[in-house]
Amino acid sequence: MSDFNVIILTHDTLNAIGLRSIFENSFGISAYIADEHYIDTFNTTKEPHLFFVDSLSLVANLGFFLPRRAKTVLLTNDHTPSDDFRTLCVNDNESDIINIINTFFTIGNEVEKNTTNSLSQREIEVLRLIAAGKINKEIAQELNISINTVLSHRKNLTSKLVIKSISGLTFYAMMNGIV
Repeated sequence: MSDFNVIILTHDTLNAIGLRSIFENSFGISAYIADEHYIDTFNTTKEPHLFFVDSLSLVANLGFFLPRRAKTVLLTNDHTPSDDFRTLCVNDNESDIINIINTFFTIGNEVEKNTTNSLSQREIEVLRLIAAGKINKEIAQELNISINTVLSHRKNLTSKLVIKSISGLTFYAMMNGIV
C-alpha cells in the first residue's frame, strides 16, 4: 500500500498526529496533516486516495467533499452513522481503528474501480430527471420505460457514484454539468 496517500484535515491536532502515526506505522502509508488552506491550493493531479476530515472542515468545505464522498471519511466522537459519508470514531481503541481503516482501503479500491466505469447514456438521462425532481413514475413515462427499469438505473447510479440520497445525486449532476 505504499503508493497510497491520505490527507487528514481536522482541527484536533492530537487526533491528526495519532491518525498519521497509525497510517505510517500500521499500513506504511503516507499521511499528510492539512490545514484549512489545503482546499484553496488543492491540486487534482495529486489527489489522495482518502480524506479524513472532522465535521467542521467537512461543513466548511462541503462543495469540495460532496463530489469526493467516496474518498471521504468523517471523523466522529461517537458511532453515529452518516448516510452520505463513511465514519470513523476517533474514541475507539487503536486495534478497532486499524481494522476499520483497513476496510476503508478495501472499499476504496472497489469504489475506484466502479467510478472508472462511466455512466451509460440512459443512466445520465435518469440522473438528469432525478435532479429535476421527477419521481420514478414520471421518469418512466418520460423515457418510455418501465418503473422497474427506472429502479434498476437508480440502483446502478447509487452503486457507481456511491451516493444514496436524492440531494446528493442532484448535487453530483449539478457539479458535473448534467443539469
